[in-house]
Amino acid sequence: MDIITVQKRDTATKAKHLRRSGLVPGNIFGGMLQESISIQMDEVIARKLLRVKREGSKLRLALGDQVIPVQIKEKMQNTLSNEIVHISFQALKEDQKVNSVIHILLKNMDKVAGIVERILPEIPYASLPADMIDTITIDLEGMQVGSVLTVGDIPEFQNEKIDLQVDTDSIVLRINDKTRTVAQVEEEA
Repeated sequence: MDIITVQKRDTATKAKHLRRSGLVPGNIFGGMLQESISIQMDEVIARKLLRVKREGSKLRLALGDQVIPVQIKEKMQNTLSNEIVHISFQALKEDQKVNSVIHILLKNMDKVAGIVERILPEIPYASLPADMIDTITIDLEGMQVGSVLTVGDIPEFQNEKIDLQVDTDSIVLRINDKTRTVAQVEEEA
């Protein structure tokens, strides 16, 4: 799902009418574009896209006879009706750094003896499009109660091609003792 086909949107048609017709409105901005382009895509494709990609994910949009490299910049979704309201894409230029986020995924959470406290689920950064990273998976197996993982502890962030927008001492997660956490809650009550 690296190339998504979209169509130019007739801005005279209201977005509500588009959504009723099974289409999701959106726009592409920035990069090499002179001005923003209003687009639309099939709702089934938009749902599939948002299931496998996140905000900050890199992909390409096929619009007519051109293919535009983009990142998903923002998605608007009605949480009550689960309707996708709008998706914004930022066009990427090969030689221009772009701000994005890396999503931190956790593996083997069930093998941790304590409670995992996620502090930074996303890490903001800037890089050239070729150096963008969508996700980093952290394996929690073997991590003990009292463990603290900082941004600087993650090998992918020790890369000079990525400009972190948080301090390397920032805590990504820590593993707390279950009994101490329950005692703290009881104490507060």
